Amino acid sequence: MDPLAFLAGVAVVAGACTTVPLYMRARRAERHADRAERLAERLAGELAVERHAASHDPLTGLPNRRAFYQRGTELVADGTRHPLVAVVLDVDGFKQINDAFGHSAGDEVLVTTARRLSDIAGSGLVARLGGDEFAGLLAGRPGSPQEQADRLAVALAAPMRLGGQVITVSVSVGLVPVEPDAHLADAIHRADAAMYRSKGARRRPHHPAPHLSAHQHVLHTTLRLTRPRPPAEMEPFHRPTTAN
Repeated sequence: MDPLAFLAGVAVVAGACTTVPLYMRARRAERHADRAERLAERLAGELAVERHAASHDPLTGLPNRRAFYQRGTELVADGTRHPLVAVVLDVDGFKQINDAFGHSAGDEVLVTTARRLSDIAGSGLVARLGGDEFAGLLAGRPGSPQEQADRLAVALAAPMRLGGQVITVSVSVGLVPVEPDAHLADAIHRADAAMYRSKGARRRPHHPAPHLSAHQHVLHTTLRLTRPRPPAEMEPFHRPTTAN
């Protein structure tokens, strides 16, 4: 055997013995890096879900009370987002809806109300404060608070179909303009007070409050329920509501 060829062969084998372990270690390192990256992505996703759950209402998907005040404060402080109008509303006769149709139907009313209010808010902010009470900042909408209230009334008074039933709900609402230097909590407090004045005026129909504006009257439609019947007999019936 040629000594030079033998030595060359030995060198090749030695090089292979060195290269193969290095290659295997590199491959293991790549697999570990891939697993670490996937784990980091999964943890980041879980953290994002937890943060969303902590700041949003699980039924409607709207920001909750805490998130509303955090984001709303920033919105009010941003002078480029004005004019703004603070709104607080709740669904009239909500307990009746739950009693007549069940809690799943009541949930659907809340989800529909949340969606419609969000559409009205545009680039503003809407939140579910709890129960059947919602709050929002209407932004980037033309017109006076009166005109915005009219649009809100029309949107929320549209009939809702719940299975075989058609239901029209009313809301009690308060609307107040928000100045650029205003405190959000104060604006929401004033809107909430206006909402309860509006609700109280409906309990005393013969003695309307002198400060009650016209738009607060049009925002109150009577809850009407329609029973499913054969087409030839389809007639709506009226069930009056009682104030919350």
